[in-house]
Amino acid sequence: MIDWFRRRYLDLLGSIYLYNEHRGYTSIDRVLEAVRARSPDDHALIAAIEKHRADERKHYLMFRRWFERQGRMPLKVDRTCGHIDRFVEIMFRRTIDALDTRAIIADDAQFEKLCRVIALTERRGHRQVDVLLNHPIVRRDQRLMRIFGIIRRDEPSHWAPYEGWLKANGRRDPRWWERAVDAFVHSELLLVKLPMLFLNPWVARRSDWADAAEPLRQASAVPHAA
Repeated sequence: MIDWFRRRYLDLLGSIYLYNEHRGYTSIDRVLEAVRARSPDDHALIAAIEKHRADERKHYLMFRRWFERQGRMPLKVDRTCGHIDRFVEIMFRRTIDALDTRAIIADDAQFEKLCRVIALTERRGHRQVDVLLNHPIVRRDQRLMRIFGIIRRDEPSHWAPYEGWLKANGRRDPRWWERAVDAFVHSELLLVKLPMLFLNPWVARRSDWADAAEPLRQASAVPHAA
């Protein structure tokens, strides 16, 4: 029973992270396109967001390899398990896929809001990784520990471009209610959605990888730690 509990927990944890990392870099693709169109000469901002995108893709591939080494596919989770999905839905009153990214980038007030959402999400992710690195179940899986160690190292550069833009343009920091929304989204996932998925025996596994339709992945870019 204990072994089953441990396997189920790690299976679900890896599946949720796999979804969120894929959602992360594919969403950043849209942000990058709009920023390049709006501010083509802001090379520092573009480069920082490009690094964020590359790291999210790298993290996705690490989790994919983690599952491949075990010879099984991840569980089929969707946007209900996505922190950024839920945060965007609350803040913009529409799903990520329904956002008009170009319109948001063209409007300083909307871009300001998006920057705060992304920065809060990344900082939340960094804190959660610290928790997981000390989790007794996670600590028994050395490959997963190395993956989370790499994520912890990468994360601080992920909120930097968005907080940097806010500061450079005299925009405000997140207010208490925005931090409260972030905390609510995290608690909802941790205390409601995760237990429901854990106890649901009918959660199917994916039949293909989320990036199956994308260009051939660069396996050589994935750290050996995975």
